[in-house]
Amino acid sequence: MPYDPSAYPPFAVTVDLVVLTVRRHALCALVVRRGEEPFRGQWALPGGFVRADEDLSTAAARELAEETGLRTHESGSRPTAAHLEQLATYGDPERDPRMRVVSVAHLVLAPDLPAPTAGGDAGSAEWAPVSRLLRDRSGEDSATADGPTGPLSFDHARILLDGVERARSKIEYSSLAAAFCPAEFTVGELRRVYEAVWGVSLDPRNFHRKVTGTPGFLVPAGGTTTRQGGRPAQLFRAGGATLLNPPMLRPDSS
Repeated sequence: MPYDPSAYPPFAVTVDLVVLTVRRHALCALVVRRGEEPFRGQWALPGGFVRADEDLSTAAARELAEETGLRTHESGSRPTAAHLEQLATYGDPERDPRMRVVSVAHLVLAPDLPAPTAGGDAGSAEWAPVSRLLRDRSGEDSATADGPTGPLSFDHARILLDGVERARSKIEYSSLAAAFCPAEFTVGELRRVYEAVWGVSLDPRNFHRKVTGTPGFLVPAGGTTTRQGGRPAQLFRAGGATLLNPPMLRPDSS
């Protein structure tokens, strides 16, 4: 069939970012209050349009920095160990009231990140517990909650849910949970990451036995810390293993 330009109207490409971190032992997502229409004043995931001279990962990194002040490579003079990967593509014709917009969502995971600084077309930027944002998606009343509330703009609730499920699934069989930790961490700190992401409580002894007994998962860092209180705990670094065999299966939280 010959190419007919009229059959293919122009459309835009955006990037949306599911930025997850663990703050105060809770899995949190980054949200911004929109400063422009559509959905002005409502909360959304950070993101924006891809420029003509950008590839997708460059656009994702730029939007993250512009709207929140966070960077995936450098934060001041100290590198930020952030994990960035493409999540999925969303192209429902009605997902954006302005025009046909296809969004390529990205998942960003990093240790306890600082308070974001809004910029670009974002009125403000904040961390919000994922449990609250996904509860808001179901329509449950959250008027008494502190921080961002209300349904997310566009189809961002679906994108957030997909990103959270990607993170929950990947830490079962990969070493991705260490992306939520500082360069050196204790087994207890790593366990609290799993608990925050999965939303369950884990047996400390069984968890310690599993992660220290999996070849290449953790490497002793040669020191101890008391930052979590109590007796000094051994510090570890992420090892070279990228896959966990057997996997760390997620407990049933029901």
